[in-house]
Amino acid sequence: MKNSKRPARGSSPFLGPDLSRREMLRVGAGGLVASWLIGSSARAFSKKTAGVVPRGTAKNCILVFLGGAPSQTDTFDLKEGDWTPPKLAPTSYFDGKVRFPHGLFPQFSNQLGDVALVRSCLAWALVHGLAQTWTQISRNPAGVLGTIAPHIGSVVSLELESGRDPQRDVLPSFVALGSSDLPGSGYFPSRFAPFSVSPSPNGLPALTHPDGTERFAQRWDLLERLDGPLRSPGGPLGKLGSDVAGFSAQARTMMDSPEISSLFAVPDDESKRYGSSAAGDSCLVAKNLLAARRGARFVQVTFNGWDHHSGIYSSNGLYGQCNALDPALSNLLGDLRSTPGETAGKTLLDETLVIITGEFGRTVGTVNGSAGRDHFLRYAVMFAGGGVRGGRALGQTDALGAKLVDPGWSAGRDVRPEDLAATIYSALGIDWTTVRHDDPIGRGFEYVPGAKDGAYRPIDELFTG
Repeated sequence: MKNSKRPARGSSPFLGPDLSRREMLRVGAGGLVASWLIGSSARAFSKKTAGVVPRGTAKNCILVFLGGAPSQTDTFDLKEGDWTPPKLAPTSYFDGKVRFPHGLFPQFSNQLGDVALVRSCLAWALVHGLAQTWTQISRNPAGVLGTIAPHIGSVVSLELESGRDPQRDVLPSFVALGSSDLPGSGYFPSRFAPFSVSPSPNGLPALTHPDGTERFAQRWDLLERLDGPLRSPGGPLGKLGSDVAGFSAQARTMMDSPEISSLFAVPDDESKRYGSSAAGDSCLVAKNLLAARRGARFVQVTFNGWDHHSGIYSSNGLYGQCNALDPALSNLLGDLRSTPGETAGKTLLDETLVIITGEFGRTVGTVNGSAGRDHFLRYAVMFAGGGVRGGRALGQTDALGAKLVDPGWSAGRDVRPEDLAATIYSALGIDWTTVRHDDPIGRGFEYVPGAKDGAYRPIDELFTG
């Protein structure tokens, strides 16, 4: 069903792909002339909203993405009833104001003093792929700009590029651990794409060329003389050619710095401390990458397997997942807190915004006929570090977790994925209202659609009294 009055372009998350014939021609034509724009200066094509002041309380971000959607009323917005197994061991925290499942998170419960729970979140869609991408690009993937939209981490990578030290920062700014199936850099140059890798005991594969460094350098120089101009931004091969050049340059930089391989290694004793799981190993590497200060600023840890339509309270359900997540998160926050930051007197946790979220939630109250929970729009998100004031919860739902009782923030409404993105940008010192005018469609690319008009905003209450 179509609205009788079409919303203004760029301001609504529901603008889908229903283009007219004229619009389709416009989109196609825009794509043909896009390549020369992409190599241009980032700031030359951006417009910001007057009076907007990002917080800038964080230098880094770790996004722990729980793919499959964990049950919020069994975890981050605990609701108790006759469905609640005793093993969840609900316990009061935050001066008795919040109940939390100590049985699922016996270690992480000790870190709650640094954690702020946001319990008023609401997704836009209940399809896994759609909602997961929506959360990571802060817009409708089916919208006109959805197919060219970069990941939040790619926006961060582009915005922080001017502060990179070419001698020190050899790692890509955006590193993705545990998943290779992420939104990429969109229409941005490929150097802002996620560097996707899985931790291993030995770190990265061998970075040394089999014919030696000197011989490789000679071949590299010859290649650059032969076809470097073809692959340069604005060259005859277009964006694909310049993307290949970008990837090659990043790879060459890492080959010239073989010592960084150890940052991706997972020693056995450390792996055990983090829970001896893929999620734990990824959290360990995320901490090591930021502590090394070699260029990584946005790290995503993906931990899938939370789609519990059946047997949610079985050993293969919440218990198994949380057995892995609990030590991973607990040691991640603990190690960030005990690691000195870049600024004197600050810890790495002070300088790193940590977000733990899924794409949506799960049905509330009594479990379904398969002893599981189905898809549900309402969910909860955890924040820590990066200037966040922990030890509290924002927002309140009713006794079942079905309806919002108190939004818990000044917007007076549900928190949407776009608001979460605006919060990340603001914490990292990025103007979330930025509109770039280098997109291939020529519409103007908003970091957060509608933010310039006030439709979405950061959750400032996370950082204030």
